[in-house]
Amino acid sequence: MKLIELPAGQTAYVAGFEAGTEELEAKLREVGFAEGDEVEMLTHGPFGAKTLAVRLNRSIIALRGPEAAAIRIELTP
Repeated sequence: MKLIELPAGQTAYVAGFEAGTEELEAKLREVGFAEGDEVEMLTHGPFGAKTLAVRLNRSIIALRGPEAAAIRIELTP
């Protein structure tokens, strides 16, 4: 499952990346995403979820849809 598909209010763990480019994966890692981190979807923005906000390691991160689509997640049991 991809992070962009996570419903608001749900939590999951980062399972990996499907960024397509090393630059995008490096950017996501610089922001703080790493395998095993817990991430919570706070909200999908208007206009077809082109922007969204997630909580990652007690920080709120804003992402664009393509960035969120590059992050693979596993749902929290």
